[in-house]
Amino acid sequence: MDVNNAHIISDLQKIALRQNAVYIPNADTSFSKLTGETLRLIDTLRKHGFVVTEPLLHAINHTTSAFKEGIKSHFEEVLGTKLNWTPLVKNWEIPTGESVYDHWITAWFNQEIGELPNEETSKYYHDKVYDNEKYTAVKLDCGHIIPDGTFPMNRYNGCPFCGTPFVFGKLKLENQGSKLKVIDLWTEKEMKVLLESLLTSKVPLDATQTDSLKLLLKYYKPENEVVVGIKETLILVVDELISQGKEQDAGGYFRSPTDILRYLWYKKTGFLQIIKPKVVAKNIEQNHKHIQRQSDLSVFAKIVGKEGLKLKYSRKEAKMAAVWLNQLPLSVEKIAEQMHPNRQMWVRFIRALRLAEYSRKKGFDKLKAVLDVFYNQTYEVWQGKVDYFRSKTDAERTFALLQQKPSLFARSLFSNMLWFGAEETLQAFEKVSSAVPMKFLLTLNSFVEIYFDREAQRSVKTAMGTRKSIPANKFLSLYSNEELAGFQSYIKDFTLKEIERRFSQSETGFKKIYIDPKLYEIPLPIGDRSQNLQDFNPILMGESFPLEGNKIRLFMQWGKGLPAQHMDMDLSCSIIYEDRQDVCNYSNLSLLGCKHSGDIRSIPNKIGTAEYIDVDISALQKA
Repeated sequence: MDVNNAHIISDLQKIALRQNAVYIPNADTSFSKLTGETLRLIDTLRKHGFVVTEPLLHAINHTTSAFKEGIKSHFEEVLGTKLNWTPLVKNWEIPTGESVYDHWITAWFNQEIGELPNEETSKYYHDKVYDNEKYTAVKLDCGHIIPDGTFPMNRYNGCPFCGTPFVFGKLKLENQGSKLKVIDLWTEKEMKVLLESLLTSKVPLDATQTDSLKLLLKYYKPENEVVVGIKETLILVVDELISQGKEQDAGGYFRSPTDILRYLWYKKTGFLQIIKPKVVAKNIEQNHKHIQRQSDLSVFAKIVGKEGLKLKYSRKEAKMAAVWLNQLPLSVEKIAEQMHPNRQMWVRFIRALRLAEYSRKKGFDKLKAVLDVFYNQTYEVWQGKVDYFRSKTDAERTFALLQQKPSLFARSLFSNMLWFGAEETLQAFEKVSSAVPMKFLLTLNSFVEIYFDREAQRSVKTAMGTRKSIPANKFLSLYSNEELAGFQSYIKDFTLKEIERRFSQSETGFKKIYIDPKLYEIPLPIGDRSQNLQDFNPILMGESFPLEGNKIRLFMQWGKGLPAQHMDMDLSCSIIYEDRQDVCNYSNLSLLGCKHSGDIRSIPNKIGTAEYIDVDISALQKA
């Protein structure tokens, strides 16, 4: 890796800052007199709210002027100091007094009259619409005419009617607080440790972690002994190897046809999960629906979406996939069985990749056998056998099959408890519980109360981001409240016992351990993951931290790097009381404890725009 390459340094600097650090390759931390450039950089960082550790201070002091300037530029880019942060309403803490009637009057005037007032329109407006002695108006750059007596134009930085901003300003992020964030030094060593941590993670990576992993894989090769934690991460590794022209090495990571299908579908859709084509197409259609019929593009989007999902591959790509399938370390029947759950998708991929053609070539005997077994369906499906023995209430054979796949046993544990009974099910599950990932045990412990509640409905977040409600299992009605409570106790005791057993077998190397009380409240990433990139101080979903001060400023900045256009995004805040709920948004700019900066619906060229909500905690606590 070329440590003098500015592009490489920029990518690694981005990763380091996400970890509250600055990356300096071959860092020299020896003491030397601080230069003027170093002092100016440290002062700039302090004004932005950062302080550096002593090793980082000395390492910066030994870098070149260009490197120091690069650090400064990177901080400014991440903080967005050169973007537009001007709100629509000036000093929005003081309400403008606008109402829905102002919008109605302005809309009527622009549609019915559409011109600046003359004597005739002024008289009509005075007599019919608004009770003013004299009517005046102002025409804005967006083309809208704002009648006098509606919006107080001296309070706006743009058009209050259509939300187009006219005034743009950079962010002055200096001396905004007394608490400084500590920035540490990172070198090659820390980068490699982070790479290994991301690769071996047993939970899905969020958008920030995924982006960091992709960047790291460009410049660092994973160690041979590192075992990739989950399939989604494996796909990212494979994709990077293929981009480097190492298709043969990439094929060595595949252990099943599902891995290959996951990669092919990821390259087609960008999803790391295997999502059915009809679900993807429906999601595209839903995303283009609009409340106004003339703006509803859902039908057109559905057609375009289906067209975009059609599979087309070059000869090189087809041969690559054929080689991967031919080299899988599984039996022919096992490969065909694992292809079965996604049979319809595999039929499409087999045709698009011309696998039938490659199966007739020399050296592809295994591929030929797989296609023969797959098309003739001369294989047994594990799930089919489970369902068959379960329908016959054959607990012994059902559990024998489920014990072959501990994770799937864990997923169906609750339903099997209702079907076969808690004691017998848990006895069978205990034999393979040591092979169940920790996250499944935590999930079982977390959801047991909801599942065994007749009145509860489980809320599930799908891979497409939507939420669905799942009604309670109908077999719950066969059990009494005492029996259901017993099921909950069984699961809680069992999972805690298994977790305790695992920790008790771990070697600590220490005689005494201090357990921080905060660990009892730390969020555990089980399923949800953030889809937003956070280039500084990333926070896990559900994470909590102490509030400093009595006010919170929520903000959203969007449109960076995009040309000027209509792009409406809305910032909102829900205030939930014991007996009611309020919402602060574009239609309700001012309410007790919340003030909105105004609804912006168009972005300027390249520099983006922003909306804010100030939340007064003291006022809300008194409400």
